[in-house]
Amino acid sequence: MRTPTDAHDLRHHGDAEVRDDGAGLTDLAVNVRPGTPPDWLRERIAASLTALSAYPDGRAARAAVAARHGLPVERVLLTAGVAEAFVLLARALPARRPVVVHPQFTEPEAALTGAGHTVRRVLLDPGDGFRLDPAAVPEDADLVVIGNPTNPTSVLHPAEDLLRLARPGRTLVVDEAFMDAVPGEPEALAARGDVPGLVVLRSLTKTWGLAGLRIGYVLADPATVGALAAAQPLWPVSTPALAAAEACMTPAALAEAEAAARRTTVERAHLLAGLAEFDGVHTVEPAAGPFVLVATDSADAVREKLRALGFAARRGDTFPGLGPRWLRLAVRDRATTDRFLQALALALSAVRA
Repeated sequence: MRTPTDAHDLRHHGDAEVRDDGAGLTDLAVNVRPGTPPDWLRERIAASLTALSAYPDGRAARAAVAARHGLPVERVLLTAGVAEAFVLLARALPARRPVVVHPQFTEPEAALTGAGHTVRRVLLDPGDGFRLDPAAVPEDADLVVIGNPTNPTSVLHPAEDLLRLARPGRTLVVDEAFMDAVPGEPEALAARGDVPGLVVLRSLTKTWGLAGLRIGYVLADPATVGALAAAQPLWPVSTPALAAAEACMTPAALAEAEAAARRTTVERAHLLAGLAEFDGVHTVEPAAGPFVLVATDSADAVREKLRALGFAARRGDTFPGLGPRWLRLAVRDRATTDRFLQALALALSAVRA
C-alpha cells in the first residue's frame, strides 16, 4: 500500500498505438469488439439523427437500463462513457482517503488526482495472479476503486471478495466495463441494490463498438446518482448515444452480446494455447476479458518488432503495478490470432538474436 510517486503515464491508452502511422496495423491494442457496431445498431443510431433539432431526452434510455438490471430508474445515471463517470465521482463525492486497486484502468486515478485528491494504491501481486486480497485495502479508505474483470490483467474477481470491501461510510466503485464480455456475468454486482455504498459502472463502447459515440452508465443509490447528476453539464449524453443505449438493452441485443462473449471465450482459449508454446512468454490466467496480459523480456522491443510486422500491441508499463516486461493483447478471431502468433515468433527471434 503506497501513495503514488512514480511517473506512470496514466493518460496513455491503447488508441495511441493505432493513431497516425498505426492506422494500417492489425489492432490488438484496443479492446473494442471487431466488426461493430452491427448494422441494426447503426440503423437505430442513424434514425435518431432526425431528432437532432430537439434537446436530448434520456428518460427512455434510462428506463431501459434500469429494466435490464431490475433496478429502479432512480439508481441509474447515463454518462458519456465510463471515463466521464470517473471524473464525476472524483469531483462530486467528498472522498478524503481514496484507494485505487492496481493494475487497472488508469483513468480513475487520473481523475481523482486531477480533482485534487491524494490517491493511495493497492498493488496486486503478479505472483498471485493479480488476485484481490480484500485485507490489503486499508480499513480507513472511504473510496475504493477496482475493475471486474480487470483491465489489463483480465482477472475476474469473485463477487464475494468484492463484497468484503463494502461497508457503511465507504464508496465501493466496481468498474464492470468488460463484464458483458463474460458469459453469464457470474460475478456481476450491477443488479445489487442492497450493498451499502456500491457504485457499479458499465460501458457500451467495448462490446458494441461505440467508443466514438461515448455512452455508459452508473448504477448506485439515488443519493449518489443525484450528486453525480448535479456535477454533469446540461444534456451530457447526445441523442444518438441515448438511442444506442436503449437499443442495446433489448432482449435481442443482450442475446447477441452473450453469443459474442461465448465466441470470445473460444477465441481467447486459442490465443492462450498459442502463447503457451513460446518459451519465456508468461500469460496471466485464468483470463476472463476480451484481452490477455503477457510478460516477456524486452517487451518494448518485441512490441516495436510486432509493429514493423503489422501488429499493434498495448504497452503495459503505463499501468501502475506493471513494468517494461508486460504487454496487453486483445482477443481476435482465429485467423488473426494465427497470423499474430507467426509474427510474434519472428519478433521474439529478432529480439533474442
